[in-house]
Amino acid sequence: MFEQIELWVLITLCAAAFAAGLIDAMVGGGGLIQIPALFGLMPGQGHATLLGTNKISSVVGTSFAAYRYSKAIQVPWNAVLPATAMALMGAYGGAYVVTQISTEVLRLILPVLLAAVAVYTFLRKDLGGVHAPKLDVKRERIFGALVGLLIGFYDGFFGPGTGSFLMVAFVVFFGFDFLAATAGAKMVNIACNLASLAWFAPAGHIILSLGLLMAAFNLAGAKVGAGLAIRKGAGFVRKVLLAVVCLLILRTSYDSYWPYLRSWLV
Repeated sequence: MFEQIELWVLITLCAAAFAAGLIDAMVGGGGLIQIPALFGLMPGQGHATLLGTNKISSVVGTSFAAYRYSKAIQVPWNAVLPATAMALMGAYGGAYVVTQISTEVLRLILPVLLAAVAVYTFLRKDLGGVHAPKLDVKRERIFGALVGLLIGFYDGFFGPGTGSFLMVAFVVFFGFDFLAATAGAKMVNIACNLASLAWFAPAGHIILSLGLLMAAFNLAGAKVGAGLAIRKGAGFVRKVLLAVVCLLILRTSYDSYWPYLRSWLV
């Protein structure tokens, strides 16, 4: 497969995978870098194949980040395990549903949802600074399952910003700090990625050699990103989250509204 791809394209894709792993390990949003790189540099490949290849790379980096966090931080398993289990179901269901109906409405709403996340996080200066769980054991499990199911479905159905939505959900609804929320989000993200791969791989929608090469660089980026987040703490993660969400707003706004604006101008 590699002989069919120009060297500069491979180098650029590997650099994008490293950057995606770094950002994703801290706050999610690695797809903001890796997916546009794949689509822009390999326009001859089908969309499903590029998405499946992206998942191979992402699941490796995310798995390492989850392992790194679990070694350094007390993962809130009581909420995370139900969320992870339900995310498997949700993501697989979302991947199926996206083949049946249009994502156009969600595409238009997404920039507004991300803007609300950014404004709320910016205004709440103390948000995610202190780990102070709000829910008792039973409610943590119930809410964890609901969060996993809903955001897992969203990830399979559409996807952009999944890691950031998970983080904010764990911080706002559960009272976790940003580091614990990031650790929990990584665990749930693994389930989402595996569920998506369970849909893409059997259908042949992956380029295995390219996915594994990018996975090595994504893993290296995840190692750096997780180390930075753990060393710098929740305040640093909050700043990175705001920056990534703002970039997601710009990207999704362009994807959603520019075609309509361009047709209106023409």
